[in-house]
Amino acid sequence: MSKRKMFGTDGIRGTANQPPMTPESALRLGRAITYVASRGKRRPARVLIGKDTRLSGYMLETALASGVCAMGGHVMLTGPIPTPAIAQLTASMRADAGIVISASHNPFEDNGIKIFGPDGFKLPDDEEAAIEALFEGTELDAAGVQGEHVGDAVRVDDARGRYVVFAKSTFPARLTLDGVRVVIDAAHGAAYRSAPTVFEELGAEVIALGNTPNGTNINAGVGAMHPELMAKRVVETKAAFGIALDGDADRVIVADERGNIVDGDAIMAMCGARLLRQGKLPGGTVVATVMSNLGLERAMRSKGGSVVRTAVGDRYVVEAMRKGGFTFGGEQSGHLIFLDHATTGDGTVAALQVAAMMMEEGRPLSELARGALERVPQILQNASFKLRLPLEQMAAMRGEVERFEQELGERGRVLVRWSGTEAKLRVMVEGEDESRIRVIAEAIVAAATTDIAGAERA
Repeated sequence: MSKRKMFGTDGIRGTANQPPMTPESALRLGRAITYVASRGKRRPARVLIGKDTRLSGYMLETALASGVCAMGGHVMLTGPIPTPAIAQLTASMRADAGIVISASHNPFEDNGIKIFGPDGFKLPDDEEAAIEALFEGTELDAAGVQGEHVGDAVRVDDARGRYVVFAKSTFPARLTLDGVRVVIDAAHGAAYRSAPTVFEELGAEVIALGNTPNGTNINAGVGAMHPELMAKRVVETKAAFGIALDGDADRVIVADERGNIVDGDAIMAMCGARLLRQGKLPGGTVVATVMSNLGLERAMRSKGGSVVRTAVGDRYVVEAMRKGGFTFGGEQSGHLIFLDHATTGDGTVAALQVAAMMMEEGRPLSELARGALERVPQILQNASFKLRLPLEQMAAMRGEVERFEQELGERGRVLVRWSGTEAKLRVMVEGEDESRIRVIAEAIVAAATTDIAGAERA
């Protein structure tokens, strides 16, 4: 299968109204998705389309729907709804494909397109490559329909309500959140109505933040990328805990009652250890990406468990979970997958599992998080370059990485990768001496800069 060009680690993403995020591209992509989804069927393909709250969502939603209809498909429009809601509804409504229009945690100027299969899971790389090949080829040009075979579109008015019912079902029926005060920051994004509703209907007193989207304020100083506002409000209101979602609500960052941030690694350590004690962690294994802190591995190992690592992206975590028969995993950034409940990262569902653990243990989140893992100092540096040079062609950078890997040995790690969603080179270094690993990260970025400059001059 040819290498993907449009698709990154989480669908297609870019500046709205610039290639590839133009209405023209979206229309053709809708055609390609429907063409693939229609194969082997005697009826029109059923395609569910949802979005977050970005202004450009209207433009891309209309274009995608037009593409689906041009291929004879039946479109079901949900309006603003979390990414995991589309995953769940695609399967429960027996759709042939689900499409999410969202750039997740990116600023409002960006947008993106993610695709789910009929089983509610994100498409594997080879299926995305097949859609991309159709998009770029000529096969679609003669594949449209005419007359009575042109598709149609309907609004799914109860889509949010369906998802709320599903999310609540993942919280143990024997428990209640009656009287529990919770701060929920929805990032002015897709869960601005559903997340507060879920917690309120379970009995919680909700203090809502980031719940007034205007099309341009998604992720702006709020949500999972800026959890400090949520954490501050937890302390001010004496809440039991707080949650901050990102723009499409597939990730969550939590704060305890003291305002301390509890990220994805800490939640994986807490939940992984608890599931291990309960005999509910298949293989004693948590699945995490290469970005998760080395402390997570050490924490699970100390309790008799283990960590399997994957490439960055919750879709790769899910693929490893399904292949290995594992049921829990996630990312440091807050994508958390409880495979017994959901097929993808779901910030609301993950937050409910943390709340359930607090209720069952009868302990505040600060106590549960304390000692969950001992972090190894970690430095992350991002560098933006106009030229995206393959890592194997960056000799100076690779030389520095090899030198520092030898220096750190088993006491640390070095990871260099191009972002799958942004035009950035990401450098991560872990080690016991924070000042030293900072120098190492800076040296690697400097070497990468040299490589890029040389390539630009060539």
